[in-house]
Amino acid sequence: MVEFKLPDVGEGMHEGEIIKILVKPGDAVEQDQPVIEVQTDKVNAELSAPVTGVIKEIRIAEGETVEVGTTLLVIEQSAGSAKEGAAATQEAVRTEEKGEASTPRHVTSRPTRALATPYVRQMAREMKIDIEKVAGTGAAGRVTEEDLRQYAAAASTKPAKRTIVPAANSEAVTAPVEKISVGKHAGESMSRIDRIPMKGIRKKIAEHMTKSVTIIPHVTSVDEMEMDQLRGLREQMLPLAQKRNIKLTFLPFFIKALVIALKEFPVLNASIDDAAQEILLKRFYHIGVATDTPDGLIVPVIKDADRKSIFQLAEEIAQLAELARAGKLTLEQITGGTFTISNVGPIGGLQANPIINHPEVAIIALHKMEKRWVVREDEGVIRWMMNFSLSFDHRLIDGVTAVRFTNRIKELLENPTLLFAEMV
Repeated sequence: MVEFKLPDVGEGMHEGEIIKILVKPGDAVEQDQPVIEVQTDKVNAELSAPVTGVIKEIRIAEGETVEVGTTLLVIEQSAGSAKEGAAATQEAVRTEEKGEASTPRHVTSRPTRALATPYVRQMAREMKIDIEKVAGTGAAGRVTEEDLRQYAAAASTKPAKRTIVPAANSEAVTAPVEKISVGKHAGESMSRIDRIPMKGIRKKIAEHMTKSVTIIPHVTSVDEMEMDQLRGLREQMLPLAQKRNIKLTFLPFFIKALVIALKEFPVLNASIDDAAQEILLKRFYHIGVATDTPDGLIVPVIKDADRKSIFQLAEEIAQLAELARAGKLTLEQITGGTFTISNVGPIGGLQANPIINHPEVAIIALHKMEKRWVVREDEGVIRWMMNFSLSFDHRLIDGVTAVRFTNRIKELLENPTLLFAEMV
């Protein structure tokens, strides 16, 4: 009996959902015949029978989510298939004993289909390699990308030979096997790829972003605002900030406007408890500030931003950014955020669709500030303008609410004296 278990059909996959079972107990199947359709968060794949035989047992159901390694089917392997597999294995042993298999990754017959992800199989096809002849060094004998490269390198430098077992009183005969062609362009491309492990912070970022876009239906609203008055206010405050050794950017003003608007539109300062099917409206304002670091995007959190002055916010922003780039942030400093702001303006960009920092329900991105020709009171004038984007969770926030929210932020920043009137 052969237990057919759920393989890793996508790099790093942990589980998959059974979409369709294509066979039933008692069905005869051929090796490589599709038997199950499975969906993961990365791929939708068709799984094929590893051997020829008869389906004896089905241990899963359609719609069920199972982990990698779970037995899906039990197949009674046919006698002919089993004998062919055993004969092939014996032939490989004889060949090895005669010293002809100089590289363990060379011709190795299997009684079952080679284990490999769809990407590796595609890579093998592009390199014109029969993947069934490549010995896998990965988990459970899985063929990896490195196995293909090693196989191709060995095949291109030394012709493989096959051994014919001689009849009685006859001499052994060896015949050269045609060198496997890996394809000029495929081989050159492979040699110019640098492989970097997805690990650490970058891996966590990838997992978090995937979770966010999988769970949250994102909608993005884009608007622009005039920055002349805010620029003037900041210029007035710069001398005082410099006396206190404070780097005063525009970000503290944006955070203040954001907090005022969040108090008026509490649904944007919330999260959804999916398990309990509840909306959590938060009456504290912990603002995450997306920060570029050598290891990737980190979001340190300014706690109780509504209780801090412009200068206090400026100091904390600078301190957290320095800690983030040095990799010295504590868990307390990167958790508990209720809303995130991403300021990409200093490096450019007119518009973006920022990804929400789950479990938050919205994120705002600030883009580059530049002089533009605009119309005011039916006359063309030059103004400092800036675009900004709001991505929001459409399960909780309607488009009208989102636009009213950004209109309020725009009003406060275009007339920054209102910031001081609204501060508590």
